[in-house]
Amino acid sequence: MKAVWLEKPEPIERSPLKLIELPRPIVESGQLLLRVRACGVCHTDLHTVEGDLVAPSYPIVPGHQVVGVVEELGDGVESWVVGDRVGVPWLYRACGGCKHCLRGDENLCEQAQFTGFHVDGGYAEYIVADARYALPLPEGLSDEAMAPLLCAGIIGYRSLHRSDLQPGERLGLVGFGASAHLAIQIAVYWGCEVYVFTRSEGHRQLARELGATWVGGSEDRAPEALDRAILFAPVGDLVPIVLKKLRPGGTLAINAIHLSPIPEMEYRLIYGERTLRSVANATYRDGVEFLQLANEIPVKASTQTYPLEDANQALSDLKNSRIDGAGVLLP
Repeated sequence: MKAVWLEKPEPIERSPLKLIELPRPIVESGQLLLRVRACGVCHTDLHTVEGDLVAPSYPIVPGHQVVGVVEELGDGVESWVVGDRVGVPWLYRACGGCKHCLRGDENLCEQAQFTGFHVDGGYAEYIVADARYALPLPEGLSDEAMAPLLCAGIIGYRSLHRSDLQPGERLGLVGFGASAHLAIQIAVYWGCEVYVFTRSEGHRQLARELGATWVGGSEDRAPEALDRAILFAPVGDLVPIVLKKLRPGGTLAINAIHLSPIPEMEYRLIYGERTLRSVANATYRDGVEFLQLANEIPVKASTQTYPLEDANQALSDLKNSRIDGAGVLLP
């Protein structure tokens, strides 16, 4: 099978991803063998490729927003049949027995494994998935449109909840890439006013089209204080800037698996019972709930597609904000 291979982390400008031939994966007990139909391109992939996140071992096949079709079932799998369309998210599996898993917080499991990081991911023609953590996909959306929902959508949904957002509140979205352009659709559906802070004119236009009440830059003064905010840009310097925009009692959730250092800041920025909270991965339940809601709204992804051999270009475009919406690889 064709697959995109990362032998060692390097800046994306050096094109570290190589298209190679690998043996088709062998399905084991409890697993699904999937033929990949689409795989979203995520900032976490970029962090892995460039070494901001160091994988446990190399080489590795990146990619964790995978839409595939079941080709083969491992022993003991009863919940799927050959031909089912399946989603494989970032959370590949968790231990199931630790204190976090028993609370339903398997996103915090210290033994959790993640797709395209601990195990080979979806930048390939085939992938194996743990049948317990694969997601059933609703009908009605193409493979291309579905792929970004499997990480950008799910983590955006979790971030909305972790920001304590209530229907009708005023929400700030800082950075407007793949996750934010899906989260805004949920917030608008909940009757919220959404203020978007982004530098890219293409991103600003997309935000307006998706219902943003106001659009500007992070340095701009918002017309009103924010009830809640989500930081999508992996830039720690923005944390104090966004806190200044929050009302007392407001919440800032940081949607980033990797963030540059947060600078020293005055206590008054968080005083007034403001909350600063990280968002760490997502649970299986988040995926199920989000996909049901996305189908109900419906949430629509704006996508830019690339062939598998152009994975380096896709990540370069992502790094340089040249994708309005989400990038998707099509094997």
